Amino acid sequence: MGSDSVIYTLNSRVSVRKHNGEPLTDELLEKIIHASRRAPTSSNMQAFSYIVVRDLEKKRKLAELVGNQNHVETSEVFIAVCADIHRINMACKMHDVKFEKNFETTLTAMVDAAIAGTALSLAAESFGLGTVMVGGIRNHPLEIAEVLKLPEGVFAVFGMSIGWPSVRPPQKPRFGPGLNVFYEDYGTISEEQLRDYDRKLAEHYRSQGRNTPDDAWSGVISRKVSSKRRAELREQLEKMGFSLN
Repeated sequence: MGSDSVIYTLNSRVSVRKHNGEPLTDELLEKIIHASRRAPTSSNMQAFSYIVVRDLEKKRKLAELVGNQNHVETSEVFIAVCADIHRINMACKMHDVKFEKNFETTLTAMVDAAIAGTALSLAAESFGLGTVMVGGIRNHPLEIAEVLKLPEGVFAVFGMSIGWPSVRPPQKPRFGPGLNVFYEDYGTISEEQLRDYDRKLAEHYRSQGRNTPDDAWSGVISRKVSSKRRAELREQLEKMGFSLN
């Protein structure tokens, strides 16, 4: 039997960056973390780890490294969601087996981390907590690894600020049917569909008092990807023990 509460949580979620400072108990945090660890994982590799950060000075340093995002510091807890092949490497050494790292193992760990992190967010939000994913943790992966004392084979894929919301922003519109949901095969997308989404998103942002261009999605995204982002990330990942070959 399906659960309306799960559907409600997903349908009502927003990214929350402002918290009211109410404590998040260790008991509730452990309940959320434990539930999320039941998320699907490829071949039971469990190739992910969480680094749970409550220390204010450490959160302050992380906030700086992820692009001066204040909510990282003010959240009740910040969790780095990591791709982790460190334990797999240990298992190989235990059994005198060579670990043949390749892009597949790296991708598997990143997918595991993404799935677990999504479950973590959903579990937290089901209790009324607010979360926001922080991709900026990939801005300085080597420095992040130093702050969190990550061993070789562990990479912070994204972070998550968690706290009790002081403000829940209105939901922004998502793509409608026909743009990213298809049946049986990939359908045909028209530029007019994208322009229609541009209009809806621009209207949403302007209703919040934000100055936004008419091409609120297509223009913003195309300009964002018109230059290489985090161009050194591949080299940094290889230094951290991952293979992209």
